[in-house]
Amino acid sequence: MKKLYLNTGGFATIFNDLKDSFNGELTFNNKEYHLFIKSKWAKGTITGSCLENKISHVTFDLVLNQDVSLSIESFQSAPVFFAHCEDGKLTHSFGANGVKNSLKKNQTGILSNTSVINSVLYFESHKHIQFSLIGMPTKLTAEDQDFEMMAQLKKRFMNESGNYIYVGAENLKIAQKWQELTTLPQQGIVRNLLKKVILKEIVEMEIAQHSYNYLKTFDPIVNLATKQINEIKRISHMNISEVINAAGLASRNYLPRIFKERYHLSYKPYNQKLAS
Repeated sequence: MKKLYLNTGGFATIFNDLKDSFNGELTFNNKEYHLFIKSKWAKGTITGSCLENKISHVTFDLVLNQDVSLSIESFQSAPVFFAHCEDGKLTHSFGANGVKNSLKKNQTGILSNTSVINSVLYFESHKHIQFSLIGMPTKLTAEDQDFEMMAQLKKRFMNESGNYIYVGAENLKIAQKWQELTTLPQQGIVRNLLKKVILKEIVEMEIAQHSYNYLKTFDPIVNLATKQINEIKRISHMNISEVINAAGLASRNYLPRIFKERYHLSYKPYNQKLAS
C-alpha cells in the first residue's frame, strides 16, 4: 500500500502536495485547480476550488494502480465535510487503527475532525472511484455572513470527542444538487457564482435534514405510535411505514433514527406492535 500524507494549509498548498504525491500536472484557471494524473501511481483527475467565503469543493475521479492511504491533518478552520460518492468506494478512519467506515456509490457522508488524530482515506487499487467533497469552515466571527450557518454546523455535526462521521443513503433532492455541480456549463465569474449558490444549498439542505426542526415533519406519525392503547388498536391494521407512504412524506429510512433520538426507543418493536 502506498501511504501519503497531506499537511493542511492553504488550498494551493494542498493541491501542490497532491501533485507531488501523484506525480501529476497542475493548472489553475478561473479560480479552479485541475490536477491531471497519468503516472505509475494513478490515472484521472482531481479538481477543486475555494470561494471567497472559504467554502471549498473538490472532486476526485481516479483509478489507482495500487492501494493507497491518504493521512490528512486536521484543518485550522475546523471544517465540516460533506461527501457524495458517484462511483466506487471510499473508506475512512480516524487514525490508522481507528474504526473504518465506507462510503459507497449513491451514499453521502458527513465528517468533522477537531482532534489531533489524522483522518485517513483509503482507496482500492484498479477500481474507479469518483466522489466529491464540500468543506465548510466553522471558525468564523459573528460579523461573517455565514455565521448562523456555521453555528448550525457545529451544533449538528460536531461532538466533544472531536471526531464525527455519518454515512447514509443519498437524499434524492440533495443528489440532484450534487449533479448540478458536475454539469455547470458556464465559465469564469458566472460559474463561480452559480457554484457558490449550489454549495450553500447543499449545506443548508443537509442541516435541515439532520436537524430536529426537520424531524418535526414526522410528529404526527411519531405521536401516533405513542398514543394510548385504544388509539393504537384503532389503527392496528396499518404500520408506520404505510402511514408515511400514504402521507407522501420522506423516506422511512429516517424512522429508526427519529425514534432513537427522540424517545430513546427502538423503532422496530413499535412497528411490530402496531402490526400485531
